Amino acid sequence: MNDLGLILPEIILLTGGLLVFCLDVASDPKASGKRSGASSLALSILFLSAALLATIFQLKVKEPQTAYGMMTIDSFAMFLKMTILTGMVLVAIAGGGYMNRRTKNHGEFWTFFLMVSLTMSVAASANNLVLIYIAIEFLSITSYMLAGFLRDNRRSNEAGLKYFLYGSVASAVMLYGISLLYGATGTLSLSGIAAFFAGVMQGKNELHGIAFVVIPATILTLAGLGFKASLAPFYQWAPDTYDGSPTPVATYLATGSKTAAFAVLARVLVIGLAPFQVNWVPLLAGLSIITMSMGNLAALRQNNVKRMLAYSSVSHAGYILMGLVAVTSFSTSGMDGLNGVLIYLFAYLFTNVGAFLVVMAVEETTGSTDISAFEGLIHKAPGLAMMFVILLLSLAGIPLTGGFLGKFYVFGAAIQHQYYWLAAVGLVNAGIAAFYYLNVVRAMFFTNEEGQALIPPLGIQISLLICTAATLWLGIYPTTVIDWVNVASTQFLNAAQ
Repeated sequence: MNDLGLILPEIILLTGGLLVFCLDVASDPKASGKRSGASSLALSILFLSAALLATIFQLKVKEPQTAYGMMTIDSFAMFLKMTILTGMVLVAIAGGGYMNRRTKNHGEFWTFFLMVSLTMSVAASANNLVLIYIAIEFLSITSYMLAGFLRDNRRSNEAGLKYFLYGSVASAVMLYGISLLYGATGTLSLSGIAAFFAGVMQGKNELHGIAFVVIPATILTLAGLGFKASLAPFYQWAPDTYDGSPTPVATYLATGSKTAAFAVLARVLVIGLAPFQVNWVPLLAGLSIITMSMGNLAALRQNNVKRMLAYSSVSHAGYILMGLVAVTSFSTSGMDGLNGVLIYLFAYLFTNVGAFLVVMAVEETTGSTDISAFEGLIHKAPGLAMMFVILLLSLAGIPLTGGFLGKFYVFGAAIQHQYYWLAAVGLVNAGIAAFYYLNVVRAMFFTNEEGQALIPPLGIQISLLICTAATLWLGIYPTTVIDWVNVASTQFLNAAQ
């Protein structure tokens, strides 16, 4: 397959974004207030779906290939691209009407939406430090715009501004870390950086103070990537941004954006800095503990369900980090750490998208996301309440749900590598999380709040049914996904050796 064929999903997304933008510019400005945005929404769903299909067709590429020397097309990248694009399709179907009713600038929003999908897709494959920085920076800039897109809404403006201020500092810090890596090794390629460091470890390359550069460079790069993945202590932007952003934007920030960040983290650490794994593993383990603990403890105090899910997403980033801590290519149990990361991200996508969609449905009817708006939901919308229970149980890691499968694999990898203390902290945090998830269940089922029947829009119903079915499928019959992620993680780890 030629280079253009390898980046076909990205070409489709770029074409779609430009087409939506050009059609919006060419339309009659006087009619802008009368347009419903349905055409921009339909085009966006069409191009997102086409990019997803193009990624599926790339599955026939059995061996890793490189496009233009800067993007690796392998099973790892294809799995994450499919995860990201599936999430974006679900968000577009469910949240399209929500956004189109709240803004007249439909063409601008859907152009940004397609472009942010493009940047996440590029980030999943990037193997070059310059492309990684460009992808993360482009992702950040488009996300700032989307978070503050409701220009007449003070909370949306505040969300975009806070995200921008934190993100600007994080980008500068990451760029400095990347410059240190380049200055030390003389190459921008992750595989080239790994080869240089391996030569240092074996005495083939002179040291030149490399040991004094690697750790600061790793910390600075982790700070920038940790911001995108909402790791503690770089997560301060997340609660306010998720809470103030339009709910469809908060949904992709909590899922697709996080998936792209972990894709880059995995490539930089497991491939580029593989010779120094003994140095960055303790750092990741500490970040994992701090992230899951701070996220869960903060979520306990929330009376707003949307804000609670924001802190919950922080804690889940900590669980996912456990898989990276335990990454190895010599697993005897089938849990190599990386497959746990992939399973967790896949299950988390459907579970968290579904949870945010329930919040969106309640917000559409009541205008509020406080827990009081969910009281008596079993009487107002029984189907919605039952699906939310399943999704919350999955977030808590209860068996027969996708969330349990993800936790089982990352906890199992940690225990297999004798990180018992890390697994113990994770179990305690899972118990804490169950408390605030079940508090929402209590409000929905054990209060007698009366009110009008709640009927979600059709788009939300479709996406929510898909998310709930996928969550149960992953918990009950996960064989296909497990086989898939095992191939992806094995191929990735073999390339890293």
